[in-house]
Amino acid sequence: MDARHRDVLIAVIREYIDSAEPVGSRVLSKRHFPSLSPATIRNAMADLEDMGYLVQPHTSAGRVPTDKAYRFYVGSFPPAQAPKAAARDTLPTRRSGIDGFMERTSTHLSTATKLTGLLLAPPLKQTTLARVDLMPLEEDRALAVIVTDAGWVTARAVTLDPPLSVDEVRAIGRELTRHFAGRSVQEIVDMESAPSDPLDALHTRARAVTEQIVALLRGRTLYVSGTINMLDHPEFWDIESTRELLRTFEHKERLADLMTSLAADEGMRVTIGEENPYAEMRGCTLITSTYLYHDQVVGILGVVGPRRLPYPEVISVVNETARHVTEALSRVRQDLYLPS
Repeated sequence: MDARHRDVLIAVIREYIDSAEPVGSRVLSKRHFPSLSPATIRNAMADLEDMGYLVQPHTSAGRVPTDKAYRFYVGSFPPAQAPKAAARDTLPTRRSGIDGFMERTSTHLSTATKLTGLLLAPPLKQTTLARVDLMPLEEDRALAVIVTDAGWVTARAVTLDPPLSVDEVRAIGRELTRHFAGRSVQEIVDMESAPSDPLDALHTRARAVTEQIVALLRGRTLYVSGTINMLDHPEFWDIESTRELLRTFEHKERLADLMTSLAADEGMRVTIGEENPYAEMRGCTLITSTYLYHDQVVGILGVVGPRRLPYPEVISVVNETARHVTEALSRVRQDLYLPS
């Protein structure tokens, strides 16, 4: 496209990002191109529509950008600059365990961008367990608290089948600690996949609990913050069409799978609209960046929001946050993680 078409397209995108309303030629003439007539701008917009960069929702309405337009826009500005001071001020510090640091990082992404923050934690295959605590909750449930030797804490409710007494629950926790402490997650997974004595007391009395804990160790933790921020954007005010997206945030498995696939390529990635593999996310943009440990990709973080985003600002926040996490992990003394 020539310079005029490019300038008109960029102006339409920026106006639409600010207003969430279809953009007309008179607005562009008044705010961006005072030397051009509305008719000239309309012709340029019609050409851009023919090229697939704009669409007209209604005959009498202005135009809105397409996924192709946003993709062009992302490629039109220089590499991300450092985020504004206000965005840097909420970067978390690693005061204590890694688990809390990761959770605060996803909250920072949400706060700094006013979008939904995501962080996929590293796999724990080579991490060594320190202990497993079982805390009774009610008749048929308990809270499993898994602590690694490096201070990573993971807690998850497990089902007791059959129901167990308080004393039995605590006794199983002590037995699990004796069984698992000092072993890596991978050793535990392998050990429980083919137990040396399937008839020992731990397996006969607490097999359901053990299987749930092993499944937890085998999986990866996805932190999601600021889901409610999606409803601040008019694109998501139709609750019926947004219901599946909110369900994805709640259940996380599909979102974690998507983040895992995006982590296969190191660095920044912008996934816009129809580029998302899941139908419920095709009205969204996902901006992600991998983070490193010992020069290896171990996880990924980012934000999800509408396609109508201030891309340069959001990309700079995601980039800076990934750099900050990489730097924080470089100061961890133990070999916490290895890529799966």
